[in-house]
Amino acid sequence: MCGIAGIVKRSARVEQDELRPLAELLRHRGPDDVGFFVEENLGLVHTRLSIIDLEGGRQPLFSPEGDLVTVANGEIYNFVELRQELEACGRTFLTNSDCETILHAYALWGEGFVTRLNGMFAFALYDQKKGRLFLVRDRLGIKPLFYASLPWGFAFASEIKALLPLLPRIEINPRALIQYLQGQFSSGRETIVRGVYRLPPARVLVLSLEDFSLKEHPYWSALEVAPRRLSFSQAAEEFDHLIEIVFREHMRSDVPFGLFLSGGVDSSVVLALLSRFRQEPVRSFSVGYRGATLESELSEAARMASLFGARHQEIILDRRQIFEALPFSVWAADDLLRDYACLPTAHLAQAAARELKVVFTGEGGDEVFAGYGRYRAGVLERFLKGLRSSGSGGLRTRGQWRRPWPKKVFGEELKRYSKAWREPIVAAWQKTPTSWGYVRRAQYTELVTVLPDDLLVKVDRLLMGHGLEGRVPFLDHRVVEFGLSLPEELKVKAGFGKVFLRRWAEAYLPKEHLWLKKKGFHVPIGEWLKGEFLGVLKERLLANRAIRDWFRPQGIKELIEAQQHRASASREIWSLMQLAIWYNLFVERRGSRPSMAEDPLDWI
Repeated sequence: MCGIAGIVKRSARVEQDELRPLAELLRHRGPDDVGFFVEENLGLVHTRLSIIDLEGGRQPLFSPEGDLVTVANGEIYNFVELRQELEACGRTFLTNSDCETILHAYALWGEGFVTRLNGMFAFALYDQKKGRLFLVRDRLGIKPLFYASLPWGFAFASEIKALLPLLPRIEINPRALIQYLQGQFSSGRETIVRGVYRLPPARVLVLSLEDFSLKEHPYWSALEVAPRRLSFSQAAEEFDHLIEIVFREHMRSDVPFGLFLSGGVDSSVVLALLSRFRQEPVRSFSVGYRGATLESELSEAARMASLFGARHQEIILDRRQIFEALPFSVWAADDLLRDYACLPTAHLAQAAARELKVVFTGEGGDEVFAGYGRYRAGVLERFLKGLRSSGSGGLRTRGQWRRPWPKKVFGEELKRYSKAWREPIVAAWQKTPTSWGYVRRAQYTELVTVLPDDLLVKVDRLLMGHGLEGRVPFLDHRVVEFGLSLPEELKVKAGFGKVFLRRWAEAYLPKEHLWLKKKGFHVPIGEWLKGEFLGVLKERLLANRAIRDWFRPQGIKELIEAQQHRASASREIWSLMQLAIWYNLFVERRGSRPSMAEDPLDWI
């Protein structure tokens, strides 16, 4: 797991010193090493977290002929099989790095080579002879990649923060801002920073160094996964074989790894499979809260850890620890993301990184196997929601900011974009065939929006903020294709989702545990956002430039007063806090890194 970045100039030479600030801003992603490549008007940089081929896998990596170079972030899980095939075809490897297979696959199979790679990755490949730079992102968007076209050329990086020093000015994108406020994340190509774009998942972007033209094409789509008629026994037999291949590939590592164990179905299944395919006990971590009424899953996690003999650690957090982690989590998330789970995830990552470089998580299980309650919404419920907000079949129709607050708090310019927050959801839904059922359409919609732009931001950025790699085996594209193709009766039934996964896992886990009601990964922010803190917060928010530019001061005062009296506006207030901290971090202080123990008021 690493950080990558690059600069291409139209008419001037790139100097290595110009790449050093980018490397420094990405050093948390790769604290073990840094490497540079400069050739005329192109420069590449790589910060390395050593996972495979610890001694010989330094990047940039070069082809034996010297005409191809790559900097890569992520893991090519099928590199062993690919290397055997490539060597049989006459290719000669210079290292044992999994990422060297990228170069040889391109050299042998041309531009269609990406479909041969199984893994999580974002990489740049420079073809010197053709004068082209390829930027590639994995199928599900597990690894991030951002880019910007600039007056003097082109730049890309693993995180937005590395591009900010290259911009002539930093401006907030109102379309992304309203998506963040109402949906808790922004989605699609546009980011919170005007002029900085995400490369969407499963895309190849090609930059011609001759005329600076950009061409982009997809190489995989979940829309191409055909539904199948399968019985449970047929599906189970197929999945037995598939999941063993996937886990054996994902467990390839030259360093120890662990697991974030929530106690829910997904992470418990991952624990069972890791224990099945390795000899030593799994190192696991769980989180809970002190001084809150919110029910946690610590007892279920401890039970599962005991069942499989895991070396388990519970991390118990209080209000102070959660609030103090907010500036760090905003810095690490990079793009604006109001997902409370970022805060405990940051603490889990900090604890795991003290002894590990890799952890597994259960992310993706709900999207792939249809675990969310909203996937079980009835026809009448979906119809009524569709009347409120059309275009997505009743999925995600209600914003995070509830009445009357948008009207009272949003400034006039922000109000002009009020309907833009659902655009990515509606666009994704509209791409799905009308012949698909609601569950399958909802799965696809969230696989291309919520998953890459919310959940996987948390898994990648919050972990990499501590130099820790996260692996998500349920998001291997072969597992995704399998889960999407299942008939609806193997996905949902009254009161339960993930029907297939629960039934299949009964061979490894207690049945009563598998069929517990889903609790979710909650954080008691609503309980804790109160008292004198709110009074000071009000003054700090009103003094923050981003808040003044986009919101109405009187509305903010009323919002905080409502929280003081009724504790009913915690989501809205928290989103303002994060925006204010983000602006202070990346615009006023230009990326300075907070610790995990900061007073959030000092960063507003």
